[in-house]
Amino acid sequence: MKKLVGMAVMGTLVCALTTGVVGQRGPSAAACDRACLTGIADAYLAALVAHDPTKAPMAPNAKFTEQAQVLPVGGGLWKSATEGPTSFKIPVPDPVAGQIGLIVMMKASASAFPAPPARGGGPATAEPAGPVAIQLALRLKVQNRQITEAEHIIARIANPGQLANLQTPRPAFMAIVPPAERSPRSLMLLIGNSYYDSIVQSDGDAAPYADDCGRRENGMHTAGAGAPPPVPGAAPRGGGPPGGFQPQGCREQMFSRGLSYITSIDLRRVWIADEEKGLVFGLTMFRQPMEEKSVTILNPDGTTAQRPMSFNPFDLEAGHIFKIRGGKVHEIEAMGFQLPLNSKNGWSNFTR
Repeated sequence: MKKLVGMAVMGTLVCALTTGVVGQRGPSAAACDRACLTGIADAYLAALVAHDPTKAPMAPNAKFTEQAQVLPVGGGLWKSATEGPTSFKIPVPDPVAGQIGLIVMMKASASAFPAPPARGGGPATAEPAGPVAIQLALRLKVQNRQITEAEHIIARIANPGQLANLQTPRPAFMAIVPPAERSPRSLMLLIGNSYYDSIVQSDGDAAPYADDCGRRENGMHTAGAGAPPPVPGAAPRGGGPPGGFQPQGCREQMFSRGLSYITSIDLRRVWIADEEKGLVFGLTMFRQPMEEKSVTILNPDGTTAQRPMSFNPFDLEAGHIFKIRGGKVHEIEAMGFQLPLNSKNGWSNFTR
């Protein structure tokens, strides 16, 4: 009960802040509704593949970043994209903020996005001759029906199992939420942000996870409902030794302290929400100094175990989309790209 009351109070606070802060982020939002934002995003993606920024409604002074670096419009993926999204695209249009966030699958030249190194010292993935699959988290800010900000986070997806999970979005992300189960936009933003608090605090009650919550990251199932059966003797999907950790429920995973190696989640921008479909789009920087080479796991029976974490320090610039229905998080689609520890994001002069 105390937690519900606390969330109600915080919801009121966020509502007040929304009027003064989020509204300032999109002063021309009324000029571009959901259909307008979605159409502009489609035009932007088509222009990427055409390698021609003039085919998108770019403002003359538009700012563009890719992988946390400020680039000229026309650089980065503008040069290497070869095929736009087909069957995997999750848009989150928000006319109040005057912004739209998306996670999509598309293709780009292999030379621009080499395969990531194999984990655990395994053999490197052979490079294909043609274009490769990439996952793109895209944020666009629109003012006066022109794109004033464009942001890319890109992950090369090479593993066949992960690619299989990224053929089409899970149905929940496309479903309209019945009016009686919708949450106010201000509360949705609060719920999305609470997910990051839940990780940093190792507290499964810091966010309102539904029993059927499931999370995928770069196409890999990492928590909750929808997990494929474990393969005997194979390296576990969540990292660690064979036969060890396997994905747990979204709430239970937090209590297990399995993500406690993430010491902070900074540069949070949880600004974009779609009340009709119950979606929240967030961008963040996960800090992982990896100062300890193992994590103490708390088992449900109260016993503990050690999980090796032999990784070098890194940041993960991440994009998330949360499905919220009935005030709870039911699905999470996430992706990320590794950067050096304590990176900036290209939009702030600060690291926090």
